[in-house]
Amino acid sequence: MRMQLRKVIVLSLLLAWTGELWAQSEKSKADSSAFEIKKLAESDISLLFSYYSQDGNNSPVTGGLGTEQLTDLTSKIIVNLVLDEKNTVTIDGGFDMYSSASTDNIDDFVSSASSKDTRVHANFGYSRKAKNDLTWGFKVGGSTEYDYNSIQLSGYVSKTSLDGNRTFGLSAQAFIDRWEIIYPRELRDRQWVTTDQRRSYSISASFSTVINRRMQASISADVVTQSGLLSTPFHRVYFTNQTEARVERLPFNRLKIPVGVRLNYYATDYLLLRAYYRFYWDDWGIIGHTLALEAPIKLNRFFSIYPFYRYHTQSEANYFASFGQHTGEFQYYTSDYDLSNLSSHQYGIGVRYSPADGIGAMRLPGRNNRLLTLKEINFKYGHYTRTPSLTADIFSIGMNFTF
Repeated sequence: MRMQLRKVIVLSLLLAWTGELWAQSEKSKADSSAFEIKKLAESDISLLFSYYSQDGNNSPVTGGLGTEQLTDLTSKIIVNLVLDEKNTVTIDGGFDMYSSASTDNIDDFVSSASSKDTRVHANFGYSRKAKNDLTWGFKVGGSTEYDYNSIQLSGYVSKTSLDGNRTFGLSAQAFIDRWEIIYPRELRDRQWVTTDQRRSYSISASFSTVINRRMQASISADVVTQSGLLSTPFHRVYFTNQTEARVERLPFNRLKIPVGVRLNYYATDYLLLRAYYRFYWDDWGIIGHTLALEAPIKLNRFFSIYPFYRYHTQSEANYFASFGQHTGEFQYYTSDYDLSNLSSHQYGIGVRYSPADGIGAMRLPGRNNRLLTLKEINFKYGHYTRTPSLTADIFSIGMNFTF
């Protein structure tokens, strides 16, 4: 949890990458059903590897002023096992290994345990296509790292119209988390927080529709509630005219409501335009707007490129102030720039190689003698900037196999 911003950036690139896989595979089936979501008949495996690096000068670990240097290596595998035309099992897992100069400042000596960490996560999911185009499923999983453990439970149900042009979805998710409380070195003489638990619950509703052969639109809305330890125990806060720090303190409850609208348009057989807008509100005082654009371009039968851009802006939380600007009159306080008045830009480009017959294949051992085929490879680069000082770069490679 300590590197929440880094995970958001990595996740957004992963979602864009998997979205490209879906759009291109659907397009290759038939133009008349370009945006109709269909379950692939084959089982498949997706592999993702990425390298992420960031730097800045507003670390919340040192009160909103100090290095944010961090590097991260991520590996992830997703296995979709199609048991039959109705049942599918999904298994995914991976790890993140990071090295951080910013979190090393939790302690007053370098090369401490907080300077590096490995996060391991795994999930198991099951989905079933029932009668009347009704699909339901669930997922269970969890993750663990140096100072944080999480258990995830989720379920969903979706209903597709008889003509396949409209889909309604409803899902629910719960995270049951526990902190390993770690205070800054000089502040360990007292108990700053009263719980090590965090609970997050969300309900999501979505609707997608095929407008015509070239256009699809969707809208989604979430209600997210959180309770427990929502601050970070090793974040320092400095007050006006005081040299000693305090531990960040935030309310024990939070309500979030994001609403998103997506539009996909096949401009030509070689150009797909994607646009996404999200409005965000929470009861900590943050109002945010996000706009994302992507334009996959098919160069020939095998190659495509997809430039992308994402812009985000938000107002600051009621409890935020920069280094040394807090006063003692407030009950809650933070100098985490994720909660500040900010704007960010993320842009980059990806390259996809996907021959019609696959890149290569090998026979799997066993009675069925099935063929494992490497269908496509994706390379992607993204650059991220956030006011006032944070910059980041991510390089990723993704591979998709069918069997």
